[in-house]
Amino acid sequence: MAKVTFDTDRCKGCGLCVGVCPRKILVLAKDKINKKGHNPAEIVDQDKCIACAFCATMCPDCVITVEK
Repeated sequence: MAKVTFDTDRCKGCGLCVGVCPRKILVLAKDKINKKGHNPAEIVDQDKCIACAFCATMCPDCVITVEK
């Protein structure tokens, strides 16, 4: 099973990862604010992740880690 983790304190909420996810399981958190004052990205259904790592590749700040 794939595991996606985010360094939420460094995420600037740009949404690039959300746009490239083929399974559409990434969202920008509506109820969380990180230390930078942004809504960080989060995964809504870890079990549907296929570990393609498109999200991690697109992240300009390298805050996403994908493990198989």
